[in-house]
Amino acid sequence: MSQANRWYKLDNAATIVPSTARGSNTRVFRIACELREDVNPDLLQRALDRTLIEYPHLCVVLRKGFFWYYLDSTDQKPEVTKDGLPACAPLWFPGRRSLLFRVTYYHKRINLEMFHVLADGTGGFMFFRELIMNYLGSVHDIPVPDSVKPSSSATEKKDDAFRQYYTRKKSASQLKSMTSTRAYQIHQYKDDNMQNHLIEGTVSAKAFIELAHRYHTTAGVLSTSLYILAVIQSMSMGEREKFPIIVSVPVNLRQYFPSETTRNFFGVINITYNAGDYNGELSSILNPVAASFAAQLTKENIRNTMNGYSALEHNLAARLVPLFLKDLGIEFFSFLAQRGTTATVSNLGVIRMPEEFTPYIEKFSSFMATSNMQVCISSFQDNMVFGFVSAYQEHAVCLNFFRALTDLGLSVNLATNDYDTPLPTDRKERRKAQRAQKEAR
Repeated sequence: MSQANRWYKLDNAATIVPSTARGSNTRVFRIACELREDVNPDLLQRALDRTLIEYPHLCVVLRKGFFWYYLDSTDQKPEVTKDGLPACAPLWFPGRRSLLFRVTYYHKRINLEMFHVLADGTGGFMFFRELIMNYLGSVHDIPVPDSVKPSSSATEKKDDAFRQYYTRKKSASQLKSMTSTRAYQIHQYKDDNMQNHLIEGTVSAKAFIELAHRYHTTAGVLSTSLYILAVIQSMSMGEREKFPIIVSVPVNLRQYFPSETTRNFFGVINITYNAGDYNGELSSILNPVAASFAAQLTKENIRNTMNGYSALEHNLAARLVPLFLKDLGIEFFSFLAQRGTTATVSNLGVIRMPEEFTPYIEKFSSFMATSNMQVCISSFQDNMVFGFVSAYQEHAVCLNFFRALTDLGLSVNLATNDYDTPLPTDRKERRKAQRAQKEAR
């Protein structure tokens, strides 16, 4: 059977993605590699062609069925282009049969942007890592070591691990919690064109880990706590008493269930903190956040969150509802779920490359477009990168985050694609400007 005659079901986490891709929430993530030399686009194209031989399931288009969306194989071939679009620009346009990922370059950077129906960050990085190795190998005549070549087959790479490990037990409990809880919402002004702004902050990974050890905690707990602190510093005293801050933290399920899939396979835990409990000391945030991580990162709880993602597909009534009605229902559910989340903190983790290639790489970074705000964390060698993407014109929360790092003694190097314009500082004038923006749209 030729590649063009194959189609695939969306995995369980991907089923809600097309229905929720709206405006700046393109559901596109970006993984970037900054090299220590300018990119050769011709060799990058050759490396991409070579890498796709091992990942044929990525060459697909998204199509509508009567009950579900599905992925249909295509003979279209991706072309490497110079980066000239806003960060995490849309990849899926209803009615168009376009590829769902792009590879771009700009000076020393190589970018992979991918629509979330294809993969999660970990799965996307599996492909990206091999692309970078193939590219650097061709530039510097370095053979890719057999020990780091993927051992999984093309079939294993496209497996739906949710379906493999799904059980019916308590499958909908987390979904109910997500839609019934109200969280504090960050109120800032959106870009007139709903385009995403990108801010990247780089610190010493070694210094950050030492800071976490000083507080007797982990890098993940410290990152989440500092983000909560940044949100608190943007709130009024009255707002601190109204709604809790709820930070969603994606969890790579491959750490709990053996799988070589490059498709979506993640769960989410929600870290809840009452801003009124903050007493001016970071420890008043760290301790409850650490306790929440410990309570939720158990295999039983992780299994429940995984089952929650699978509940929709395995629900008989939902399976029989036509797609246009599913779209409306999922969009409404997504609205309720968004109200239950303040922001998201996602950690891609420590990135390792074969020692033959590390001299040519400066750092990796990652970003994800969402409806509110998300920070993605990536570490390579001694560069720990915090990547923020949002359609907000102002960046009070992420700047508070980086100020908190400098207050704790860390040096931060900032980069941005920002192109915002000044907004009124008076609260009434700001609200008036926001109403005008909405009316204009």
